[in-house]
Amino acid sequence: MTKLFMFEKPVGMRDTLPELYQLKKQVRDAISEEVARWGYAPIETPTLEFSETIGAASAILDQQLFKLLDQEGNTLVLRPDMTAPIARIAASTLSTAERPLRLTYDAPVFRSQQREGGKSAEFEQIGVELIGDHSNSADGEIIALMMASLEKSGLENYQIAVGHLGFVNAFLLEVLGNESRVATFRRYLYEKNYVGFRKAVDQLALSSIDQRRLKNLLGLKGGTEVLEKANDIVESSEGKAALSQLYQLIDVLEAYNLSDKIIIDLNLVMHMSYYTGTVFEAYSEGLGYPLGSGGRYDELLAKFDHPEPATGFGLRLDRLTEALGKTKETIINDVCIIFSNERRKEAMEKATEFRQENRTVVMQDVTGVNNVDAYSAQFSEVIYLVGSNGNGGGAR
Repeated sequence: MTKLFMFEKPVGMRDTLPELYQLKKQVRDAISEEVARWGYAPIETPTLEFSETIGAASAILDQQLFKLLDQEGNTLVLRPDMTAPIARIAASTLSTAERPLRLTYDAPVFRSQQREGGKSAEFEQIGVELIGDHSNSADGEIIALMMASLEKSGLENYQIAVGHLGFVNAFLLEVLGNESRVATFRRYLYEKNYVGFRKAVDQLALSSIDQRRLKNLLGLKGGTEVLEKANDIVESSEGKAALSQLYQLIDVLEAYNLSDKIIIDLNLVMHMSYYTGTVFEAYSEGLGYPLGSGGRYDELLAKFDHPEPATGFGLRLDRLTEALGKTKETIINDVCIIFSNERRKEAMEKATEFRQENRTVVMQDVTGVNNVDAYSAQFSEVIYLVGSNGNGGGAR
């Protein structure tokens, strides 16, 4: 009798079949090589972390954490992101290392999902962290490196949306007056629920001028002219300082010759609460969700008693391969040697020669395959070593 869960997987977990795995490997290797060229050193963190440190610092909702107990009764979590664990290392093991630190990672992260959500509960992130540099040059480098990584992966049609949480928070507090209201409207922006945002504005006991100012926030998306419009509606020094930082960042990106793929989006709000300043997301044609995101998180390391500025990005490898998969050709394997028992030794020697030339070789006993023609169609080159020596051999 078939068991209930024989073919099922836990909610949000997915299998990766060979063709997709090879595509992911190609993308991963291309990005890793590019990141290394920019001087970022690879780092690994444990899959399990303590809940009271990484679980709390990660800013992931508690109901999304996978939790378990160790033998001593401590609550552990499967790491829900990579930024918080790297912040832990930077504040401890690497606390005396020369700053700025440039670190890179490639690892799966885990976030529990509801069945109806249809989201991945385990996905691979590849990204970087730049720790100890407060300058706009650091923000520009991180955005430029993310764009270089996307291009090295083979992605051509993409766009980077850049915003500033300092501006959003300062403007909303200026108009709404208290943090509780700010949190509500910030949530609308994070969910991109602009209809809900407008309806909530209409229900506020505000002047028509302030209601108009709030609704004008939703139009602050486009080129550098957006910064001028934003400057007209914000009055606080904190909001104007955030805009000044964005002006300087745009200058940095123009020096990289990257401004043509940048849009300003002053509605951009991230799901991670530790972000404090410049934030950004990468989008690709045809996908309704970001490929990756990042930004400045100057307050996170203070949670580990080692306050210092930091910025970084993370790319979702599953989403990036999905964006690339529409144009990638089907992967064809390299060489197959189909042999009979009496020519096994000859086939082994031939396979060794090819492998020494750095080619991939599959050896297949002719008696172990049902349809030789269908099987051999998977390979770019097939060599037949069947029958007596000198008879039946050949290649295509």
